[in-house]
Amino acid sequence: MLMVIRMTRRILPTLISAIVLASTAVHAKTLRYASQDDPQTLDAHSSNLLPTNRVLSSVYEGLVGRDKNYKIVPWLALSWSQPDRMTWRFKLRPNVKFHGGEELTADDVVFSVERALHPLSQMKSSLQGVKAAKKIDKLTVDLIMSEPNPVLLNHLFQFRIVSKEWSEKHKAAVPQNYKDREDTYSSRNANGTGPFKVTLRQPDVKTVLVANADWWNKGSAEKGNLTQVDILPVKSNATRAAALLSGEVDFVLDPPPQDIARLKTNPNVKIVEGAEARVQYLAFDQFRDELLYSDVKGKNPLKDVRVRQAIAHAIDIEAIKDKVMRNLAIPTGSQVPRGVQGYTKDAEKRADYDKDKAKKLLADAGYPNGFGITIDCGNIQPAADICQAIPPMLSQVGIRATPNIIPQATYFPKIQKFDTSMYILSWGSATYDALYNLQLLLHTSTGDNTGYGDSNYGRYSNKKMDELIGKIKVEADMKKRDGFIREALMLHNQEVATLPLHQPLVPWAMRKNVEATFTPNNIPYFFRFKLN
Repeated sequence: MLMVIRMTRRILPTLISAIVLASTAVHAKTLRYASQDDPQTLDAHSSNLLPTNRVLSSVYEGLVGRDKNYKIVPWLALSWSQPDRMTWRFKLRPNVKFHGGEELTADDVVFSVERALHPLSQMKSSLQGVKAAKKIDKLTVDLIMSEPNPVLLNHLFQFRIVSKEWSEKHKAAVPQNYKDREDTYSSRNANGTGPFKVTLRQPDVKTVLVANADWWNKGSAEKGNLTQVDILPVKSNATRAAALLSGEVDFVLDPPPQDIARLKTNPNVKIVEGAEARVQYLAFDQFRDELLYSDVKGKNPLKDVRVRQAIAHAIDIEAIKDKVMRNLAIPTGSQVPRGVQGYTKDAEKRADYDKDKAKKLLADAGYPNGFGITIDCGNIQPAADICQAIPPMLSQVGIRATPNIIPQATYFPKIQKFDTSMYILSWGSATYDALYNLQLLLHTSTGDNTGYGDSNYGRYSNKKMDELIGKIKVEADMKKRDGFIREALMLHNQEVATLPLHQPLVPWAMRKNVEATFTPNNIPYFFRFKLN
């Protein structure tokens, strides 16, 4: 009897704990999310890269948001007005708190504007045309423009508001220097007002988001039921697919194209597809007089438009669509994808696949025997596969291209320092407006994060293009504005400023009990997810 009592005393606490855990598990809704990428940083303003934006969109918020139909709606700002064409006034939502408990005020907005406009920030495009912010009262703030911006609200969707108190307390008043891979408190920790808090950050291992019980919008009709999101970087395509099929993960953002047909036949898995507002493209160093990574000495063949045209004619885009992308792509010649404000079908026309024409262009440019060059690419899919598919095509016309596939974390700092001769990248229209693509990718690069050509790593430069972008930025008549955009896109095609390949058709793969709606920016907004 004594032994039974002792055993009961030992077992009872364990049983109680098990019962509590079981009870909690009934209500807990943890989404196990896998992708090949890991967020590069948690700093709200240092990096404008999609893997980072995917995570921070659940942690940080801005003045405006987008509803489930992707329309601009009030968010941390209840309303806005324009006292004059150079001023936007925002009335902030009261009683909003940061994850650390600080109350959101106009001081935080003013501070965040200054931080996002800092030279180290890669998020200046979210404040296009804004030169300063001014506090009017505790919950009212003005954005002062350096020039009019007729689509400012589209840009502000990317603007993230941080806590002034928290940032200054942790010596994070300025953004992390992402290019030089600086380690800061804000690169490892986050403090937003959003629906989820970061409770664990283990780079390349696991990041955990826990639902914010004090979120101001928790009563929204659009709100799902997730209590936690485990973000798991899984580099291997086969491993991600296998984990989904076995039930070890619930959601795979980037299932391998070659596995989609098999996944669709599994009764426990479903696929949600959509066209992403993004273009995969090839870009060229058009700045240096001699390329860094080529066997041509004393000159730069990529400065000659005939060479860039030859490369365009040498690429069999239908083969890439069929063999690499498994038909999950829309071939395009436009740097602005379908669905985006300013898109024009005229700009989609691509150079036809014609090896003889490519050879003639190379010979006319003075390279009858071609030349050698290196193509830089990140190690994520489909970029890495495209990077391997293009060199054999170029070899058919005499260009000896060597793929240099490197880890994503190393790749971006490399090309951001212009340490490249030719590279593959994809670019999404975060604002859903053509100016975002044109200004960041095709405007002459100043190389100092001023918002002009910030992602123009080939340093293409054309005075006419810069003038057109200048007009697009301030033109309030949308018909005229779209005309300027069309002119810029046709100039881009004529010069082969970059070489667009395709707009991806993106499949999200998930277990049957997951409810999720695809978004054009390919960002999963976890607060809308449901686990049944």
